[in-house]
Amino acid sequence: MKRSQINRAIAWAKGFLAQHDFHLPPFAFWTPEDWRKKGAECEEIRANGLGWDVTDFGRGDFDRFGLLLFTIRNGNQRDKKWKKPYAEKILLFIEGQETPMHFHWTKMEDIINRAGGNIVMKLYNAAADEKLADTLVKVSCDGVVRTVPAGGELVLRPGESITLPQRLYHAFWAEKGSGAVLCGEVSTVNDDEIDNRFVEPIGRFPGIEEDEPPLHLLCIDYAPGKKL
Repeated sequence: MKRSQINRAIAWAKGFLAQHDFHLPPFAFWTPEDWRKKGAECEEIRANGLGWDVTDFGRGDFDRFGLLLFTIRNGNQRDKKWKKPYAEKILLFIEGQETPMHFHWTKMEDIINRAGGNIVMKLYNAAADEKLADTLVKVSCDGVVRTVPAGGELVLRPGESITLPQRLYHAFWAEKGSGAVLCGEVSTVNDDEIDNRFVEPIGRFPGIEEDEPPLHLLCIDYAPGKKL
């Protein structure tokens, strides 16, 4: 992805969140220069991948296959120094923009439609060999069990949510004609480097073409070991 495209996405996100009166923590608005002045006091942000996260999943078509996230809080699956056993994100997507089919080996999550349009969620169980199973899928939506066939779709309207256990394949997108979506995610600890199993061999994080300076840094820009 081009940095200019990432910048436009984040600028849009800030406006969309303001429209829905959703407020991010202060570090969401730090500039790259602000980050260069930060030290060990910000280790939790860096170590646990907090902050902006924009991806096209390596597809090169962000408007069709893409997602913009902000990780607000998180623990760490690989470093028990961080005691927090939960994570929270917001996910923002425009109409028709899809997150490809995947599951998590470790993370269990609730996806919540907070505001905006409708979320379409496509579901499959995982077979023993991690291929898509042809069995019925049972999920809890706001405490109510719902059953769909393999590859079945559920629509989450604002205020509705779904619980996704480990090894449940899911792809989701903003329903066309319903508008952009402000989505919440509450989960056990999240690790996007090791805990995503995509059906297709795609990348979780994008390569970045630096065609202009960053508006705000992504979590991968200040990850441990990265030099600002």
